[in-house]
Amino acid sequence: MAKGIWVFAEQRDAKIKKVTYELLSAGRGLADQLGEELCAVLLGKDVAGLAAALGEYGADKVYVVDNEKLAEYTCDAYVNVVADLAKANEPTAVFFGYTAVGRDLGASLAQRLATGMVSDAVSVKVDGGQLVFDRPLYAGKAFVTASCAEARPVIAAMRPNVLAINEPAAGKQAEVVNADANTGDIRQKIKEVAMAISSRPELTEANIIVSGGRGVKNAESMKLIEELADAIGAAVGCSRAVVDAGWYPQSQQVGQTGKTVSPNLYIACGISGAIQHLAGMSSSKCIVAINKDEDANIFKVADYGIVGDLFQVVPILKEELKKLLA
Repeated sequence: MAKGIWVFAEQRDAKIKKVTYELLSAGRGLADQLGEELCAVLLGKDVAGLAAALGEYGADKVYVVDNEKLAEYTCDAYVNVVADLAKANEPTAVFFGYTAVGRDLGASLAQRLATGMVSDAVSVKVDGGQLVFDRPLYAGKAFVTASCAEARPVIAAMRPNVLAINEPAAGKQAEVVNADANTGDIRQKIKEVAMAISSRPELTEANIIVSGGRGVKNAESMKLIEELADAIGAAVGCSRAVVDAGWYPQSQQVGQTGKTVSPNLYIACGISGAIQHLAGMSSSKCIVAINKDEDANIFKVADYGIVGDLFQVVPILKEELKKLLA
C-alpha cells in the first residue's frame, strides 16, 4: 500500500535549494490531510549535516544517501538510488522542484517506475483522497486541473516561488535513515563544472527580478538593468531577443526556451511581451512593465505600466527606490 509524501531535497554545494523548503511546507499540509508521514530524500556527498534543517521545515523522516558518486548530479546515479528507495518504501507521491535537476530526475523516475507525472504545477490540494494539481497552459492563459487516479507514486514537479514557506520549528527533529546507495551504471561523465560567481539571487529563486528586452538596444545598456537590480537586491533576467543578439548570457533568459520564474515582483524593461516570454513569467505576483510602445503586449499582463523611454525611466526609478529602501 502506497504511503508517505516524499520531497526530493535538492541541494547544491551542500546548500538546500529554497524550493525544497517550499515543497516541505506544502507537503506538511498534504501529509496531515492524508494521514501519512512527510519524508525528505537527500542525496549527495557529505550532506548528512543538512538533515536537521529539513526536520525543522516539517519532515518526519529524512532518507540520507551519502556517496562519492553522488557528489555531482548525474541522472543515472540519482534515478537508480531514488527508484530503489521508492520501490522499497512505496510512497504515495514524490515532489520535485520544477528546476533543471527536478525536471530531469522527475521524468526519469516516472519512466522507471511506470507511473504518472504532473510537471510545472503551481498548486496542489487533496480532493477526495487524491492529489489534485493545477498547471498553466498557453503562457498562463489557461489552467488544467490534473491528477493521477491510480498510478503510484504520483510524481510532481512544482514551480519554484509559488508555494509559501512555513516558519521553521526550531529544534524539531526528523528521524534520519541512512540508506545504501546503489548508483548502478552511470553513463554520464562530469568533466568540468563551470560556476558563475554572482552576488545576485539565483534567477528561479529570486523574489524580485529586473529583466531587459530588445529595447535596451545593446549589451552596454544591460548595465542599466543590472544597476536597478542591484539597488533593490534583485536578480537580472532577459528576453530571448537579448540572448540571440549576444547581449547577455542564455543562463539568464526568461521564457519558454529559458527559465520559468514566479517572483513577487517582475520588472520588465523594454520587453514587448511575446507569448514565449510570457510563458516564463506570467505567474509573477506583481508585474511592472516599462515600454515606450503603449500598445506593447506586455501591458496586457502587467499590474502596473509605465509608457516611456526606459533610458529615462529606469535611472529615475532606481534613485527613487534607493531613497525608499534607505
